[in-house]
Amino acid sequence: MKRYSILILCPIILALASFTPALASRHKNVPPRQEISLINNAIENFLYSNTASLPGHVTVNIGQIDRHLVLPECPQLDPFIPVGNRLWGKTSIGVRCNSGIATWTIYVQAEINVMASVLHTARPIATGQIITNEDIAPQNINLTQLPEGILTDASLIVGKVAATNLPAGQPLRPQMLRAPHVILRGQTVNLVVQGRGFNIQSEGQALADAADGQVIQVRNKSGRIISGLARPNSTVEIRP
Repeated sequence: MKRYSILILCPIILALASFTPALASRHKNVPPRQEISLINNAIENFLYSNTASLPGHVTVNIGQIDRHLVLPECPQLDPFIPVGNRLWGKTSIGVRCNSGIATWTIYVQAEINVMASVLHTARPIATGQIITNEDIAPQNINLTQLPEGILTDASLIVGKVAATNLPAGQPLRPQMLRAPHVILRGQTVNLVVQGRGFNIQSEGQALADAADGQVIQVRNKSGRIISGLARPNSTVEIRP
């Protein structure tokens, strides 16, 4: 009875023995999978490195990558900005692998937030009013949720003139402000023409308001209309 059992089992043992090396060989040829955590790290390093020059405090949130995604392991991950995207607010980041071992590209959603001190109007400001330090106040705001060009530097605001009525709590942009006028329409101005070895001065009448450096038209004493650059102290510089 024992001899009969051995004869039956031996073929089964031989079959398993021959199958095991083939199974091991098959697994040996499967390339290792790319770790998702390494893709996340590459994206995070890429984002923080390329947003270091932005004003304020930058934080990034990387979207969830499908844990069931099977990618061959890559020796060098290469994050990049897809065409039409930018490192601001909600965006998409590409990660590619292009090596002799593996070639693939995936896209991952990300969100970049930039918290900065944004200057707002502390009280209502009327059109034409010169803005002082008391007229503005900082608020910590996410810049990615505001229109482009929001001002964060007080030196670009104080001393400027409101180009329109500004309510309290208004974040300030350059188009809301203008430089103060140094010449007013109808004002008598000094026309100065300077060249090598000569300096000619005369009087004229300004035909418009103008800030320092703006082109302004002036009617001289003979009635001729000429253009020059508005300067402080009621001066218009005429270039020969």
